[in-house]
Amino acid sequence: MRGAGFLRSLMFTSLASGLLAAPVLAQETPRPTIDAEGTVHGGNLTTAPMSSFASPEAKAALTKRLALPPGPSQLKDLKGSREYSDGLAKDALDGWLKIYPSKIEDTKIGGVHVHIVTPEGGVAPENKNRVLINAHMGGFVVGSRYGGLQEAVPLAGRGKIKVIAVDYRLAPEFTFPAASEDMEAVYREVLKTAKPANIGIFGCSAGGTLVAQSMAWFLDKKLPLPSAISIQCSGAMPSFWFGGDAQTVTPILNASPPQSAPPASPPPGAPRGYFAGVDQKSRLVTPGLYPEVLAQFPPTMIITGTRDIAMSNAIATHTALLKAGVDARLLVNEGLGHGHFFAFPGTPESAITYDVLWKFFDSHLKK
Repeated sequence: MRGAGFLRSLMFTSLASGLLAAPVLAQETPRPTIDAEGTVHGGNLTTAPMSSFASPEAKAALTKRLALPPGPSQLKDLKGSREYSDGLAKDALDGWLKIYPSKIEDTKIGGVHVHIVTPEGGVAPENKNRVLINAHMGGFVVGSRYGGLQEAVPLAGRGKIKVIAVDYRLAPEFTFPAASEDMEAVYREVLKTAKPANIGIFGCSAGGTLVAQSMAWFLDKKLPLPSAISIQCSGAMPSFWFGGDAQTVTPILNASPPQSAPPASPPPGAPRGYFAGVDQKSRLVTPGLYPEVLAQFPPTMIITGTRDIAMSNAIATHTALLKAGVDARLLVNEGLGHGHFFAFPGTPESAITYDVLWKFFDSHLKK
């Protein structure tokens, strides 16, 4: 038997080898410069491999997505941008409908256009008094045709529950608070047949922002809040789906140019943004700035991904909710980007995300 002395010698040798190798690596990799503000300049990142933790299915889906040409600019070609977004969402929806065949009813609730999604096998008996409401993605500019359905169908199928996807009004045709008003109109109608304790609300990107804004809006209108919410691919802090380290790092991982939050005032001649002329520090626009508002939020699930430009905002929102005393959960999808958990049907990551999300709602909604 070799003794402890041999083990100590082996550990020292391994450590020494690592220490001796470090200067060599440092010489081969020039150190970036750091300015007075702490900003890192330079570096030699030329490749961004797929996450070693991502499933083969997710890697294949992400590779296909990264190879797509960029869509038309929303500022220069709004119609083309909406058609491009619809095409991606329709592809995802078709994939989800193969997994979870569903009945989709195109109708209006409270004067607002909605899609009501019901699983093909019907709503589970324990969910007959429950309902979920979705606010779709799309930057408050696109996503009205299929954006909500690609998010609603998988959750309706996984939970065997009815989901109402709200087709809220978009910019540039409408500006704030049009979407909040539409969410209120639908919610008020739903409250006529369902108790707040039986209702959950969820959404991604602009939809996630709208979910947070809706809580502040409902409070302002003296409406009871739903039993639980999920803010996905977004946050309640300033700039919503932008900001933090994610804004710097994720464009590299997603093969996209550096991105910045959209300006409050678009360039001359450009379509007006959803928040044009609005005080973005208002509690009804950015509730994350108001701890007293966050403290009244129901249990909240935050969902993001390591390649999501909104990851930092999502994490900061989760922290702010915890600080405010809210029952807040955080799910970070390794290797996935903005909305990829619903954009990549059939991947293990998507299945796990919707399983976790449904269990969250199931544990909080009354039956």
